[in-house]
Amino acid sequence: MDDTLRSEATDRLLSAYASREPIDPLTSTYEGMDLEDAYAIQLAQIARMLSEGRTIKGHKVGLTSAAMQKLLGVNEPDYGHLLDDFFYLEHMPIPADRFLQARVEPEMAFVLKKTLSGPGATVHEAVAAVDFVLPALEIVDSRIRDWKIGLFDTIADNASSGAVVLGSTPTPLREVDLRLTGGVMHKNAEVVGTGAGGAVLGSPINALVWLANTLGARGIALEAGQVVLPGAICAMVPVAAGDSVTATFAGLGSVTARFV
Repeated sequence: MDDTLRSEATDRLLSAYASREPIDPLTSTYEGMDLEDAYAIQLAQIARMLSEGRTIKGHKVGLTSAAMQKLLGVNEPDYGHLLDDFFYLEHMPIPADRFLQARVEPEMAFVLKKTLSGPGATVHEAVAAVDFVLPALEIVDSRIRDWKIGLFDTIADNASSGAVVLGSTPTPLREVDLRLTGGVMHKNAEVVGTGAGGAVLGSPINALVWLANTLGARGIALEAGQVVLPGAICAMVPVAAGDSVTATFAGLGSVTARFV
């Protein structure tokens, strides 16, 4: 794709946010779209959002489970940006009509106390950069109609980011083994998903290292105070107005999202 086509694709995605009307997959619209095109389109959208006064508060890692990677035919994750207006308080009402096709998944969120940058970042550097862990629910959303996404579609669409609800029970890393930490997700009091941290690239820390090194190769560092969502422990579920979703993690506490 040349710059003109990348700009056109960026405009199409941004218009979907504004109109609340999803669009056809970019990969079916732009033949020959590749990985660099996808990230260029994502970054162009983020630049437009920042120009409007929004700020970056962190990043998310997607496609961290073996099942999702197999589904999209890839062997590594992707990433997106978390902006300041993505964050909602737990238990407080979240307007469902903000989203096009909202789904929710449980994650263990890292909050950083110092900068972490790659390439070459290691596990011990990632561990040292983490201030604490919070239970979290990621609200994923797709601007692509009916979630008919390929890898390049979701990357261009800011890794299908929507919003984040963070719990309020910070836990130091030394007090929990995230690989073995299990979690349960309830929707309207019914169990809709279970999993453990090991489902996230073997350990959520691995996702943090991958993100630092992938961003570092693009000249971007993870900064102190930022939030990192390393990936979901189980499959996402659709939500709508009237739904309430709670994720409960062993040793980390719980977090609830309420949609109106």
